[in-house]
Amino acid sequence: QICLSLVKLLFYLAHSPLGSIVLLDFQPRQFVMVDGNLKVTDMDDASTEELSCKEDNDCTLDFPTKSFPVKCSAVGKCEGINEKKNLFNAYRYFFTYLLPHSAPSALQPFLSDILNATGDLRYGINETLKAFEKVLHLYKSGLYLQKRSLHLKDYISLKGFRAVEEPDYKCWPSYSHLGCLLSIHSAEEAAAICNSQSQCQSFIVTERRTWTGRPLASFQSSPTDLIPDANAVVYIKRSASLGERL
Repeated sequence: QICLSLVKLLFYLAHSPLGSIVLLDFQPRQFVMVDGNLKVTDMDDASTEELSCKEDNDCTLDFPTKSFPVKCSAVGKCEGINEKKNLFNAYRYFFTYLLPHSAPSALQPFLSDILNATGDLRYGINETLKAFEKVLHLYKSGLYLQKRSLHLKDYISLKGFRAVEEPDYKCWPSYSHLGCLLSIHSAEEAAAICNSQSQCQSFIVTERRTWTGRPLASFQSSPTDLIPDANAVVYIKRSASLGERL
């Protein structure tokens, strides 16, 4: 969410009515999330000036660990240098820390492509935004899931009940520090996740939603006490002993 919001912001800056705007003091502390969107807190160090040049050698874009050649345009400006500077700073301050941990394993290759392409400045901001929107579409639609998964058959579903919420085993990247609460596309995906975790014996798909509209599922290490809830369904592994909980 943070990376996509940042890319949308940089897309606007690259195509602003004032021309391409560069953030000269590009640091994480310069940004804040407001209603799910990333905002710049200080525009004092923003500039629309692009470096003047006489030849391509005047346009090298230097960073502490990398340098990139930039073309000198016919009007004597380093072509796209503001956009490239913003994008590489987004890569080194945000993408490298957030993207490797931001999606299901099936989508990680797409994020790795974005990471590599922006790290080498092979993508401009237009291509980067399209790549992010593609990953978001796959994520929200569930198209990244294997179509023939049948993990849910390993579970008994109990409608009209939910498990008592209490601290349990933790997982990454959980939405709760008290247990394992993950974003899912469907109960089938939740079953696949539960099967992949040795501690997991049951799960419930909650009514809570993430910013993408996907539901959150709570995974538990044992079928805990069940309480009536007309709108809920709890899924318990067939191999788990229900005992007197029913």
